[in-house]
Amino acid sequence: MLEVRIPGRKTFELENLVMDVNGTVAVDGEIIKDVIEKIRELTECLNVYAVTAGTHGKLDKLESALEIEIHKIEPPKEAEQKQKFVEDLGVDKTACIGNGSNDTLMLRNSAIGIAVIGSEGAAAEAVSSADVVVNDIRDALDLLLKPKRLVATLRR
Repeated sequence: MLEVRIPGRKTFELENLVMDVNGTVAVDGEIIKDVIEKIRELTECLNVYAVTAGTHGKLDKLESALEIEIHKIEPPKEAEQKQKFVEDLGVDKTACIGNGSNDTLMLRNSAIGIAVIGSEGAAAEAVSSADVVVNDIRDALDLLLKPKRLVATLRR
């Protein structure tokens, strides 16, 4: 568990991290440099999952490299499937990271939603649904590895 106390807001007791894959932890189906190490470090305090439509395939390779469970969703209603996955884990104890339109609901309806504007960009609705917006997945993961960064950004 990861406890994050945000002055003027609340204390979050996070147990889970749910991440989108393509455009978030991978570009063109390839994992972004240094992400694996940060995810492994986070697995020491959080249950880490990925949810994806599998745009580029390669899910077996990604799952093996990341050493986390990858949950594949299917069209239609991808955003709703991602949100359901988060609901099943518990929205109040789950942080989410994503960049796409189909990440909007999980970013909006999780304890902490982090949008990543990476090399693939980010959907405007994902950005407006997030609590925090960063330019790189490594920065997003570091917000959880170094939670005082979240405190500094989200305090009121």
